[in-house]
Amino acid sequence: MSLQKKLCCLTPGRVTLATLREIYHGTVTLSLDPQAIDAVEKAQQTVEAIVKHGDVVYGINTGFGKLAQTTIANDHLAELQRNLVLSHSVGLGKPLPDDVVRVVMASKIISLARGHSGVRMRVIDSLLRLFNAGVMPVIPEKGSVGASGDLAPLAHLSLMLLGEGNVRINGEEVPATAGLKMAGVEPLVLGPKEGLALLNGTQVSTALALRGLFEGEKVFGAGLVAGALSLEAIKGSVKPFDARIHEARGQTGQIDVAAAVRVLLEDSEIVDSHQHCGRVQDPYSIRCVPQVMGACLDNLRHAARVLQIEANAASDNPLVFSDTGEVISGGNFHAEPVAFAADIIALAVAEIGAISERRLALLLDTGLSGLPPFLVKEGGINSGFMIAQVTAAALASENKSLAHPGSVDSLPTSANQEDHVSMATYAARRLGDMCFNTAAVVGIEAMAAAQGIEFSRPLRSSPLMEEVFSGVRQRVAFLDKDRLLAPDIESMRQWGASGELPAVITQLFPSTSA
Repeated sequence: MSLQKKLCCLTPGRVTLATLREIYHGTVTLSLDPQAIDAVEKAQQTVEAIVKHGDVVYGINTGFGKLAQTTIANDHLAELQRNLVLSHSVGLGKPLPDDVVRVVMASKIISLARGHSGVRMRVIDSLLRLFNAGVMPVIPEKGSVGASGDLAPLAHLSLMLLGEGNVRINGEEVPATAGLKMAGVEPLVLGPKEGLALLNGTQVSTALALRGLFEGEKVFGAGLVAGALSLEAIKGSVKPFDARIHEARGQTGQIDVAAAVRVLLEDSEIVDSHQHCGRVQDPYSIRCVPQVMGACLDNLRHAARVLQIEANAASDNPLVFSDTGEVISGGNFHAEPVAFAADIIALAVAEIGAISERRLALLLDTGLSGLPPFLVKEGGINSGFMIAQVTAAALASENKSLAHPGSVDSLPTSANQEDHVSMATYAARRLGDMCFNTAAVVGIEAMAAAQGIEFSRPLRSSPLMEEVFSGVRQRVAFLDKDRLLAPDIESMRQWGASGELPAVITQLFPSTSA
């Protein structure tokens, strides 16, 4: 039996990150704020009046891109819009997953409902009904340069409305006609500008970047918890987390991370046991957790603000302003803000993995950690975590290459009419692989740190960290001698991607606090 989903009312321009996260996770059905209908209808009436009066306006009765100077007769306008969708459906590669497609569809609904696109309410209603019926368009992941919008992937979304192409229902790919029938939606004959309004926009780039944000939050949280475990395993000092140090600098993320770690480690017997030991300073990967992870958190927070704005944006072109009856060409389809947001998420995700891998190496180095070599008894006959760290190093290094900014790359398209593009779609899409890699790295660290803590027993960690420790032990057992570790690593990768974390950590997430 499926769970009853919560009904979420979309108010264009005011949809929160928390709502977008619910859409991403598939826990809601959607409706549209009735107050948006008037603006949609007025914009459509403006387009209708332009056609009736015979005015020549780009996107309504002209060709597109380099062919914008070609005027199209009224009796060919429906064919013009249909041909636009068909000719632009040139994507390739694996289909985008349903969680991303849900955000694409919702963001397109929001954008059209801003009342600047000139589409009929029927177009928006069709998208809503298909979304709520679980009918997801098959959208290939490759083929967009992020300007003029996500043309190819959004064309594949639009095919569904015409009864063309394929859709997914409960993971099964079927013809679009079957999906329309299931949702009770008739295939659309597109009106003036409707095809262009559906294709223009940054919704695919934005949805992919939001996936990177939502998954990046979880690996950030897991990395912070894994770092606290490692601190305890090596009997590191909590003095560098003193609030006064971080307030003296004033960086918000750093202050918040230090405070969270203090809460995590409060009342730890392990910490208390070595308050007066001879160690002066811990390595940077332990001591500078607030500075590094705080900077990552600041990056995620900035990206979150940009992406929330973009998910609510009218990123169509041209835009209809019904109060003056004008249709004005601009460039809101250019996804540079999304590309920049994706790039700084990538930097954060790469650094979370990089510092985690360094702590893992620290745990295994007996000269630095004071723990048995490679965290295993009878070293020599047993290799322990030696090669698990190699896997972590490989993944962290791969992320360094993936973190190269997508936004600095550009190739001109459309006979140099579109001579600078954002590459936002790639910049956002690679975040999925990066989060996968980092989830594995922090998962391996947490597994190794839990192993290290066992050597401090019977001393107990803090109540919160004992809960974390128990969660790790539910997934992986103590490594008393060598065994097949690949299943354990995969289980801990899933932990790193799960968001199963103390509230003091999850409340830092931008999508929770926004």
